[in-house]
Amino acid sequence: MQNIKWPLLAFAIVATICIMGVGIAIAEESVVGILACILVLIFIMGFGFKTKKKLRENGSL
Repeated sequence: MQNIKWPLLAFAIVATICIMGVGIAIAEESVVGILACILVLIFIMGFGFKTKKKLRENGSL
């Protein structure tokens, strides 16, 4: 079994929460909530991929 990469797991959990937030905002008919959750999701996903690239380049992944 391989080691868990905790920062990557945290990014995945936060991204999942943002996706759930989009669904909740759609149910509440909140355009501001939808846009905010999508923007945070894009930021978190981008930062997660950036972190994964750094780990891969350092040989930690």
